[in-house]
Amino acid sequence: MGGEPRLGDVFGSMIRDAYAVQTGIGTRPLAGGRLPRPVTEIIERDDGLINGAPSAHYFAGPEDWEPYDHRAVARVRGATLDVGVGAGRIALFLQERGTPVTGLDTSAGALAVCRRRGVRDLVHATVDAHVADGRRYDTFLLLGNNLGLIEGAERAPAFLAALAAMARPGAQVIAQGTDPYGTRDPVHTGYHERNRRQGRLGGQLRLRLRYRELGTDWFDYLVCSAEELATLVEGTSWRLVDVDDRDAPYYLAFLRLAG
Repeated sequence: MGGEPRLGDVFGSMIRDAYAVQTGIGTRPLAGGRLPRPVTEIIERDDGLINGAPSAHYFAGPEDWEPYDHRAVARVRGATLDVGVGAGRIALFLQERGTPVTGLDTSAGALAVCRRRGVRDLVHATVDAHVADGRRYDTFLLLGNNLGLIEGAERAPAFLAALAAMARPGAQVIAQGTDPYGTRDPVHTGYHERNRRQGRLGGQLRLRLRYRELGTDWFDYLVCSAEELATLVEGTSWRLVDVDDRDAPYYLAFLRLAG
């Protein structure tokens, strides 16, 4: 019988299984001693598009990172909040380098994996809820395409205000994004046009994650150009001071706290 998935910690369940497969911890070998197949994250868009994303990149070591990841961490300074810490790949690197880093995530399962992998400072919260903890940071990281967490024009001011409320003087945001507009695929260009007709940014995705029998609620995730980001930042406490787009369509955006 068909039906809707059961709501749950989709990302956490996927990351726990991926960690088990990667390490062999908690897995039961299949016939012939083989481990279970690689774990895949399913991403469903509200127009019916389904994509599968392998989970291995969440555990990638620096030798397997994209060049922009290395350029991003090279500009980290001071107390750092890794927003959307995932399986902890960036936090572990910074921690080993001696940088004071806090991993923030809404997935309890992901944080459990981070803890097992050795990330010491972890917070289970949204950025808005973490403001109340009174912690202050010099650098906010939104890597792994986590610029998308600003969701869209409606959510961006509150998201950026939450970061500003936790910022020390001169703080910076280092975010990795993807310009979605270079494609000629009608599945994507048609989606962009539909969004614009609805008053949304072209790359404002409406998604839910699926893994096995679990699903998330639908949520917005923004894939935007650097020019769109500059518009979203206007009128906030932040200024867009640099864009590194040498790996286009992927780019790094650097924001500085005003004043």
